[in-house]
Amino acid sequence: MTTLTELSDHVAARFGDKLIARDITFGDLTVTVDADDLVEVVTFLRDDERCLFSCFIDLCGVDYPNRLERFEVVTHLLSPRHNTRIRVKVSTREDDPVPSLYGVYPGVDWFEREAYDLYGILFTGHPDLRRILTDYGFEGHPLRKDFPMTGFVEVHYDEHLKQVVYEPVELRQEMRSFDFLSPWEGTDYVLPGDEKAKAN
Repeated sequence: MTTLTELSDHVAARFGDKLIARDITFGDLTVTVDADDLVEVVTFLRDDERCLFSCFIDLCGVDYPNRLERFEVVTHLLSPRHNTRIRVKVSTREDDPVPSLYGVYPGVDWFEREAYDLYGILFTGHPDLRRILTDYGFEGHPLRKDFPMTGFVEVHYDEHLKQVVYEPVELRQEMRSFDFLSPWEGTDYVLPGDEKAKAN
């Protein structure tokens, strides 16, 4: 069985400077590559005898709004033959597309659509890149850190008009002050009904 260190060295021997970074974190090997090299690296990981990452597990987006390359696309692969996982990361700017992995793993289809829908990450070569979780007329991408928590519009069914209606967001209650203290620490004030307990 190949150790993660041996696997890391094997991938590094094949790609050299094309690997921006590689490290072992949380029990998995993580490799970071440039977007232009993504398809080549992932194809190698799928087909090479010492890798055989034939099972696509997951693809997701991550938003770092303070970075120049704001988004990360993180792909997780599994090698059933070697019982090993690998994480492949790619960083990209807001308007720079990432090559789609659809040609390598067709199961990536809905995952890339989700990353596009929720983060606005673009994928070149995807056969059907459109929204998957929000409505087609939805404005913005709700998992971006700068997306307002209330959104821009609200959608509801109007019984009188017998149709779905889009309206600007209207907050129906005032903001409340929440106490985020741990229940084990207790509060500095007395809750109603706790007067006797605080007295002791």
